[in-house]
Order: sequence, then structure tokens, then C-alpha cells
Amino acid sequence: MNNQSATMNTKDNPLGYKKESTLLVGFAIPCIISMLVTALYNIVDQIFIGQGIGMLGNAATNIAFPLSTTCTAISLLLGIGSATNFSLYLGAGEKNESEKYASNGIVLMALFGIFLFLVTTIFLTPMLKFFGATKDVLPYAKAYTRITAFGFPFLIANTGMSKLILADGSPRYSMISMLAGAIVNTILDPLFIFVFNMGMTGAALATITGQIISFSISLRYMFHFKTIKLSRESFIVSAAHCKKIFILGASACFNQIAMTVVQIVMNNTLSHYGAQSIYGGDIPLACAGIITKVNMIFMSFVIGISQGTQPVIGFNYGAKKYARVRKTYLLSLGAASALSLIAFACFQIFPRQIISIFGNGSDLYFKFSERYFRIYMFLTIVNGIQPVTSSFFNSIGKSQLGVFMSLTRQIIFLLPLIIIFPIFMGIDGVMYAGPIADAAAAIVCGYFTIRELKELKKLEIDLTKC
Repeated sequence: MNNQSATMNTKDNPLGYKKESTLLVGFAIPCIISMLVTALYNIVDQIFIGQGIGMLGNAATNIAFPLSTTCTAISLLLGIGSATNFSLYLGAGEKNESEKYASNGIVLMALFGIFLFLVTTIFLTPMLKFFGATKDVLPYAKAYTRITAFGFPFLIANTGMSKLILADGSPRYSMISMLAGAIVNTILDPLFIFVFNMGMTGAALATITGQIISFSISLRYMFHFKTIKLSRESFIVSAAHCKKIFILGASACFNQIAMTVVQIVMNNTLSHYGAQSIYGGDIPLACAGIITKVNMIFMSFVIGISQGTQPVIGFNYGAKKYARVRKTYLLSLGAASALSLIAFACFQIFPRQIISIFGNGSDLYFKFSERYFRIYMFLTIVNGIQPVTSSFFNSIGKSQLGVFMSLTRQIIFLLPLIIIFPIFMGIDGVMYAGPIADAAAAIVCGYFTIRELKELKKLEIDLTKC
């Protein structure tokens, strides 16, 4: 691809010339809504289950939550991986390669979704016990997960395809496909749980119905791309294309896998040390599950911003417009930091009010949840740095740094701390592990970001000399 045709392609595509702040708003808002919808599936279920079934129902959804994050991990591995390659090659003017990455990504989404459904169905009971289910919680978790597993292929494909739709320059369509399913889920949840008295089964049926509707809307777009046209030949799976999809999707995927691993370890830690405390094993499980999903609402904004920058940064980096790359990253970091400040204030001032939305409980239940909220989420104010930075490195093709950034908070810092601290501090150790991990991750990400921004500035100067 020569520089002249790449320049022509840049002039034709708004990603190469529109104001960075306008592009960020246009792409980030649909991404935020898309992420909020994913969180909303869990939040809505948690609210109606908490009101209709109670604490054991809330604990059950927490036990099943690692499977939701696994679905998200797979969909981001394939969706972000194929979309990033799509953007980079589109920015360089190589449409044929963009087509192959989109098609190969879609095939992989289908295969991985079916595989996860089969594994979950076959190993359901031992899997839920491994996730930390107590004897009282297990029946509720089985009833819920046995049905939601049917939705895994649709959830993975829809979330992954939404990233390709976004990269193709149709953020509104991506938003609509995700939003439609969430609305259906929200309507059906109270209907199935309260009117038809279907309990956990009703919540699960409402969830998979919404996921199937969203998938159908996204699938329609695959035949109507704006910048490319998928051919039958492009769906032939290539090892080389799959490898690059995995490489550039690894950062976003590992971030979710890290959340899954931490959630499993945390569930078991809370059950074990909770049983040795005045709270018992079930109260910490229920409270931690609620707080994790409330935090998903905040993180949906941050991750949505970081994903919204991907097409802009990827295209302009491919087109060698380094000043636009730097400005887009700094704008996204500023927006994420402002949202982090708002979330910090909410978590510190209104913990009891937030927990009350998810049903009633004993005084001990609320006492634990308030302490957990205020301590574990104390450094939410810096939590916008890591996701934005991880996505930034991934978008410019530096996947190894992107993966490293995605692992800093969850795996490198938080996981060892939630194992070590409770040995000396009991269940309080889990709470204090959170802010320490947040601070350490922010420092590491800040160092690598400053170094990369200097490198981009140097590339920009060198380019003007040519």
C-alpha cells in the first residue's frame, strides 16, 4: 500500500479528519450504552431476584457471574481483535484484509459460543461449586445457569459483532442492537418472576430472550457493511488471520479473564473467612455480588470510552496521524477520570441507599455491605486509567503492553492481595486489597503512558521532516 492511496483513504474516512472530541463522543456514547446494556442484564436480574427471591437468589447470581465475564472475555477477544485489525487495515487502505478479519472473527465467535455452552452444560454442578456455591445457594445457581447457558452463543456473537459494527462507522446501530435486548429483558424479568412466579428460571428466560433479539439485529448488519462487502471466500478461516485476531484481542480478553479469576477466588475467600466471622458465609457472597455489579455500571462508562477510542486511534495510527492519536487518548483519559470522581462520591456517600435497591436484609447484612463499599471502592477515583491505557496500547498494535496493562490491577496486584491479606486480617483483608491494587495499577499504567506519548511526539516530528 503506497502513501498516496493511504492518504486518499484517510481523506475519504471521517476518522481521519473529523474533530477528535466529536469522534470520541460519537463513538464512546454507543460503546458506553453497549457496555451498560451488558451490565444491565446482570443488574436487572439482581434487582428483581433480590426483591422476589431474596439474599440466596442474589448470592446465586454472584456465583454464576464468572460465566458472564467469561462470555464477555471471549466476545472481546474476538470482537476487539477482529475490529482492531479491521480498523488498522482500513486506515492503510487494504479493504480485502479488513473483510477477511471481519469474516474470520464472526466464524470464531460462533465456534467459541457453542463450545462454552457445551462445557457449561456438561460440567454445571462441579463448576458452580468451584465458583464458591454453598449448599444453600447451589440449587438457585443451577436453576439460573442451566438456562442462561443457552444464551452464551448469542451473547458472545452479538457483543463481538457490535465491535465490528462500531469499527465500520455505525455506532448508533451497535447501540440499538444492544439496547433492544436489554429493554426486552427488563420487561420480561418482573413478568416472569412476579406474575408467572417462575423465580430464577424466569429471570434466566428473560435474559436469553433479550440476548437472542440483540443477536438477530446485529446479524442483519453483517450483510450491510458500509466500508466492505463480505464474500463467501472471506469466511474461510485462516490461521494467520486468527492469530492476529487473538493477539490484538488478548488485552481486552485478559482483562475480563482476570476479573473472572479474581471473582472465583474472592467468592471462595469470602465464603471461607465469612464463615469464621460474625457475618457467616452467605452475607459476604450476596453483598460482594451486588457491589461487583454496581461497579460494573461505573466501569461500563470507562470501558465504553476506551472502546470508543479504538476505531479512532487504530485508524489514525495506521494512517500515521500521530497528533490525532495523542489527542484522542488524552481526551478519553480526561473523560474517564471525571467519571471516576463522580463514582467515588456516590460509593462513599450513598452505599446503604445503593444496596437497598437490591432488596432488604438484616442489620448485619447492611453493616457489612456499607463497610465493603467504602473500603474496597475507596480508590475508584483512579480506576479510569488502566482500562483506557490498556485499550490505547492495543489500538496502536502494541498488544504485549496492552495485555500487561490489562493484567496489572486484577492479576498482578489484586489476586495475590486477596489471598494474603485475609490470612492476617480475616475478611477485612479482602476489603483493603482493593484500594491498594488500584493505586499500584494506576502508577504502573501512568509510567508506560508517559513514555509512549513521548514516542508518539517523536514520530510526529520525524514525519514532518520527511
